[in-house]
Amino acid sequence: MIAYIRGTLTFIYEETITVDVNGVGYEILCADPYVFQPLLNKEILIYTYHHVREDAQHLYGFETEDEKFLFVKLISVSGIGPKSGIAILGSVDVDEFIQAIEQEDDKYLTKFPGVGKKTARQIILDLKGKLTGLLRVANIPVEDKEANTRATDKLEEAFAALKALGYSEREIGGVKSQLIKTPQGSTDEIIRNALALLMKN
Repeated sequence: MIAYIRGTLTFIYEETITVDVNGVGYEILCADPYVFQPLLNKEILIYTYHHVREDAQHLYGFETEDEKFLFVKLISVSGIGPKSGIAILGSVDVDEFIQAIEQEDDKYLTKFPGVGKKTARQIILDLKGKLTGLLRVANIPVEDKEANTRATDKLEEAFAALKALGYSEREIGGVKSQLIKTPQGSTDEIIRNALALLMKN
């Protein structure tokens, strides 16, 4: 099993990054490759999960050990494969997602790619109480959960508006992580902040 890779980040694509380790380029599938944009052509350490099938081998990469831990737990759920797992991580805050599982919020879980009501219930059944390495969410009040959900909705609306203005997935991805870390106001304020960041890039 390849637990992590350290090397020079040489390429960023829509679904993958390439890391050069002593002249060997490792292609790594990521939930959001553009989160690594500031490290392009610099040394990077990325946590990895090596998925082996009869007909293929893939490396999945994660910015943090928490994300990798959640991914491994997700793909242990019946009905969720690596592609679905990485898609979910690409559109979720780890703490919010675990909180939804702990509170049996299947409506929240069905918002994610490839997750219907049956799969959402299976996620809750299989993972509730088992994410002990990520229990930072245990003390978050319900009110905060609702606020986080509203913030996520506003971000999604802002990204849709940016696409309508003609910005590509790559351009939006390049500022996504900065927007998520910035205190959120209205959707219009998020769009203005995004436009300011896009003009700098």
